Amino acid sequence: MNDETFNLSLRKFLKMVGVSSQGEIEKAVARALAEKAINGAETLPATMTLDIPGIHLNVKFEGKIALE
Repeated sequence: MNDETFNLSLRKFLKMVGVSSQGEIEKAVARALAEKAINGAETLPATMTLDIPGIHLNVKFEGKIALE
C-alpha cells in the first residue's frame, strides 16, 4: 500500500462527502422552510452511514443540526 496515495484519496473522498452533504442539507432545509414544513428554530437529528463493503466497514454516525 502506498500511504501517500491512500491519504490523498481518503481526503479527496471525505472532502467530496462533506461538501456534497452540506449542499444537499442546505437545499433540503431551504425547501422545508419554503414549504413551511419547519419554522427555522428546530434542531434536526441527523444520521450518516459509512459503508465500505470491501473492508467490511459499516458505521453509523449520529448528531444534530441546529437551525437557530
